Amino acid sequence: MGTVGLSFGSATSGAGFDVSSTVTSILAIQQGIETPWKTQLTSLEAQNTAFSTIGTDLATLSTSLQSLTDLEGVTAEKEGASSNTDVLSLSSASATASAGSHSIVVNSLAQTSSVYTDAVSNASDTLSGSLSIQVGSGAAQTITVGSSSNTMATLEAAINAAGIGVQASLVSDTTGTRLSLVSSTSGSAGQLTVTSNLTDATTAKSLATQTGLEGEDASLTVDGLAMTSGSNTVSTAIPGVTFQLLGTSTAPVQVQITNDTADISTAMNAFVTAYNKVVGDLGTQEGNDSNGNPEPLYGDPTVSLMQTQLSEALLGGAASGSISSITQLGVTVNQDGTLTYSDSAMQSTLDSSFSDVVGFLQNTGSFGLNFSSVLDDLSSSNPTGAIYLATQQNTAEETTLNTDVSNEETLLATEKTTLTTELNTANQVMQSIPSQLSEVSEMYSAVTGYNTNTNG
Repeated sequence: MGTVGLSFGSATSGAGFDVSSTVTSILAIQQGIETPWKTQLTSLEAQNTAFSTIGTDLATLSTSLQSLTDLEGVTAEKEGASSNTDVLSLSSASATASAGSHSIVVNSLAQTSSVYTDAVSNASDTLSGSLSIQVGSGAAQTITVGSSSNTMATLEAAINAAGIGVQASLVSDTTGTRLSLVSSTSGSAGQLTVTSNLTDATTAKSLATQTGLEGEDASLTVDGLAMTSGSNTVSTAIPGVTFQLLGTSTAPVQVQITNDTADISTAMNAFVTAYNKVVGDLGTQEGNDSNGNPEPLYGDPTVSLMQTQLSEALLGGAASGSISSITQLGVTVNQDGTLTYSDSAMQSTLDSSFSDVVGFLQNTGSFGLNFSSVLDDLSSSNPTGAIYLATQQNTAEETTLNTDVSNEETLLATEKTTLTTELNTANQVMQSIPSQLSEVSEMYSAVTGYNTNTNG
């Protein structure tokens, strides 16, 4: 421990000394023991910040790879095309669809049953009677006109509120206002049977019903198989594929279901970008910061471990058919460890060896699953991951150092109290010296008769 040089001035001056600054000077030297601890704490905090950044970017890399290794990810996505979009339009092709070509002939479109009443000349006329409405083979439902449903508008509202499988609306033209009923179920299953006992009580006119459209199923053939559909939206004819019937045609419409290679290529590009970000993070830790000081993880073995395992992971994984290397997926490894991606090269491989590419990413022991395992072994979320373990070790050291600092601060606080008390006492003694000297002088004069204050 260092020493403190203190000046108390003349002992006989009675001025004393500044106790507070004296205590601070003494403790400042002792407090120096905390300096290396606090320096180490700052270093550990910087390391944890760097590890956190790398861990976040590793998680992004893992997510980007997962879209390629997931059995229901981008490799399962399909897209479709119709040779005649005036007749048939593709709505969707799910992951369960199989790539291939289908021939479809649309003989007739599905129709939704509709019925309308005779017109009333004035929409506010009072109605009486009832309507019996049956949807398909269901039970008939009777809507009776009452005091709250005795106009065209209020009867419309009552029918819609009843929830009986029809949509009521009012249609007006030069002849007056009609009540229109449209089945909520398309095709023959939604055929409406409506019996009207309605009367325009204002004019005493009976309101009969007329058929607008018959409920009819669509008729089509898919790959030579004749089938019907109650809706023009067909989702059961080709597994995983939904298409919309828009018209009829005697000539077959060709429907092509293909693998969505564009999304696969986009996902691979995202993987390469995320990989390069992690490589950049690790490379940065090998140098100095803008002030010329070593980066927080400079020389840390965890950085070297991660660099080695990531580069080795690029070479790992079992072959799948004709695909045995990531370079066949348009990925080139550069001298600095980063990757370059070629979309055209990837598309070419997907066109020629799609199933082999999928196997290379998803088979047991494949490149994709092996790489995923490596990322998990390095992650900050896996309790056995390299980053997780490194930050846990740092946290343990931080806890110990913070305890040491806290304990030292407690000791210093106690010593400050003791020193302050002791130095206050000493200060009081020094301040009292002149008066004590004066008393001694007076006693001396009294005994000797010599006046110490007289010259000569």
